[in-house]
Amino acid sequence: MFKTFDINQIRSLFSQNSYVTPDNIPRYKMDRIFLNSRWFFYFVFAGTVFESNHMAVKGIYTNEEWIKSSYRILVDIERCGGRFHITGLENLIKSNEPAIIVSNHMSTLETLIFPCIIGSHRNLTFVVKDSLVKGPVFGPIMRSRDPIVVSRTNPREDFKIVLSKGEELIRKGISLVIFPQSTRITTFDPEKFNSMGIKLAQKSGALVIPAAIKTDFWGESKIIKGFGPIHRKKTIFMEFGEPMKIEGTGKAEHKYIIDFISSRLIQWGSPVITR
Repeated sequence: MFKTFDINQIRSLFSQNSYVTPDNIPRYKMDRIFLNSRWFFYFVFAGTVFESNHMAVKGIYTNEEWIKSSYRILVDIERCGGRFHITGLENLIKSNEPAIIVSNHMSTLETLIFPCIIGSHRNLTFVVKDSLVKGPVFGPIMRSRDPIVVSRTNPREDFKIVLSKGEELIRKGISLVIFPQSTRITTFDPEKFNSMGIKLAQKSGALVIPAAIKTDFWGESKIIKGFGPIHRKKTIFMEFGEPMKIEGTGKAEHKYIIDFISSRLIQWGSPVITR
């Protein structure tokens, strides 16, 4: 049950203004033996997933266990050569009100790591695609987190679902992570970044916290989606912006989030489409 990690230590780690992977993190010897390929990382990752699945099926995969398993993946990434540079953590703890975290979506990594970074400060769940709750491996894990499930094929119906269940979860004190892009992509296109998070915040009165992430360390694969090559030379960047209330139509706040994400990605050397 991830006894090697103490929940209070995890919370303390992400209660500072920033987190940067220490230079003295040791590499797994087996990762070097596997010639810096992806395979040893996915081997240890699979161990975490199957243990989490086992607990979820038994009904004992609690929020605390979710945070611990997320942190275990973060540690495994670091011990396989990954380096994190996370800033703006103070913005996650400025208020204990439930919030909507609106982020770009680049890889599988952020879905797995956000629980220990954000979830260590607040009750949390995600808006996810329906395929993530159906499979025998990840399905029980995701269902245990009571996510908002959308189809990504009917935007109007998805919008209704997010507004209805999102407002219900916010009233219960649960924060939400929303990826307004329809899919994971390394190139940021502002025109494909919808305002669903802003509209939910308008309706529920929740705070919005913008998040910019560059997670192409974890590559995509044409053969097995979500399990591509590991790019050890690419630093993993994350930055969380100031919490904000939505005023009026929310157009100004939506533009601010797009500008926040675009400026950070350009700073980190990631492509952004401009028109």
